[in-house]
Amino acid sequence: MRRFKGQIRKAVADAIDGRSIKDLDNGESVTIPSKDLSEPHFQHGEGGTWEQVYSGNDQFASGDEINRPLGGGGSGGGGGSASEDGEGEDDFVFQLSREEFLDVFFDDLALPNLVKTQLAKIPDYKSQRAGFSNDGTPTNLNLVRSMRSALGRRLALGSPYNARLRELHAEIDELEKSTPRDEEAIQKLKEEAGALRAKLERIPFLDTFDLRYNNRIKVPQPSTQAVMFCLMDVSGSMDEQKKATAKRFFMLLYLFLTRTYEHIEVVFIRHHTVAREVDEEDFFHSRESGGTVVSSALDMMRDIIRERYNTGMWNIYGAQASDGDNWENDSPRCREILSQTILPFVQFFAYIEITPGEPQNLWREYEKIIGTTPAFAMQRIENYADIYPVFRELFKKTLL
Repeated sequence: MRRFKGQIRKAVADAIDGRSIKDLDNGESVTIPSKDLSEPHFQHGEGGTWEQVYSGNDQFASGDEINRPLGGGGSGGGGGSASEDGEGEDDFVFQLSREEFLDVFFDDLALPNLVKTQLAKIPDYKSQRAGFSNDGTPTNLNLVRSMRSALGRRLALGSPYNARLRELHAEIDELEKSTPRDEEAIQKLKEEAGALRAKLERIPFLDTFDLRYNNRIKVPQPSTQAVMFCLMDVSGSMDEQKKATAKRFFMLLYLFLTRTYEHIEVVFIRHHTVAREVDEEDFFHSRESGGTVVSSALDMMRDIIRERYNTGMWNIYGAQASDGDNWENDSPRCREILSQTILPFVQFFAYIEITPGEPQNLWREYEKIIGTTPAFAMQRIENYADIYPVFRELFKKTLL
C-alpha cells in the first residue's frame, strides 16, 4: 500500500468518476502495471572476465545459440495475449476493502480548525482506582488489605488480654519458685489465665468489618466535540438536478464527518420561505418546496447555536448549499446575519452555489465577506463532476 500509493490514489480517483456518492464507501479493484512490480536488485557490472554455471543444463555448451520459443510464448507467460517479441506479463490486480478505499479517498482532507485549545467535556467516562471501600463485590476484594485490617483488629482487641496474660505468667512463676508454695493462689491465677485465653480465642480471625474492596469510580474524560450545520435551499428555483447535486455534496460531507470524527452532531436545516430543522431522512428525501428567503435558515442556525451550543465548549461548523437565487432585499440581511451573528462563533462556514450560469445576488453579497475572516469560504458547482473537486478545495488540509 505504501509503495504503490500513487497508483492506488489514481485508481481511487478514476473510480470516483464512475460511481455515485452513495457508492463511495464500497471497495475498489486496483491494477498495478507489471512494469512497476520489479524489485530492485544488485548485480555485477559489465566488464572483466567471469563465468556462469547453470544447474540442470545438459543441452547447451558455451557459445551455443538458443532459438527463440515458437509462438511468442516467452518467459513471461500468463493468460494474456501473445506479443510479437515473445515476452509478456500479467498486471497485478488486488481489491481495496471499504476501509482502505476511504483511507485513500479522505487521505488529505480535514475540517479546518477542528480542535479548540479548550477541551470540551462530554459524557465519556473512564473507570479508575479510587482507594478502598468497606462495601463491594467479591471480584473486587483486596486480600492483602483485608488480612492487614484483620491482623490490626486482632492485635488491638487482644492487646489488653495479652498484657494481662504476661503478668499472670510472671506471678505464677514467682509463686511456684517460692517456698512454701501457695497452691490456692497459683490455681486462681491459672484459672484467670485460662479465661483470658478463651477470650482471645473468641476473637474472630476474619470479620466482615475487616473486608476491604478495591474502589473504582467513573470520571469524565475531556474530549473535543463538534457540531456541523447543513443548510439546503429547497425553493422552487432549485430544480431536481440542483437538489440532487446539493444532496450529493451533503452525502459526501456526512460520510466524511461520520468517518473522521467520533463525537460530532449534525443539524439539518431545509428552507424555502420558512426554515425547518429536520432529520437526515427528511433533509435528503422530502419533496416540500416554495419561495426563497435564505435568511430564515441563517436565523434558525443562529438561534440553535444560542440555545444548544452556546457553552463555548463546541467546535461549530456550517455548510450551506443554494442556487443563489434569493429575494433581492433578503441577501444583504443574509450577509449581515452571517458575518455578525454566526461567523464569530464558528470555526468554519462553507457556502456552495449550484448554478451553471452567472453568480447570483447571494453570491455577490457573500463575496463581501471574503478576506474579512479565515472562517469563511465559498465555491461554485455547475454539475456532478464539480462536487468532489469543490469538496476537496473546501476541506483540504492546510499546513500550520
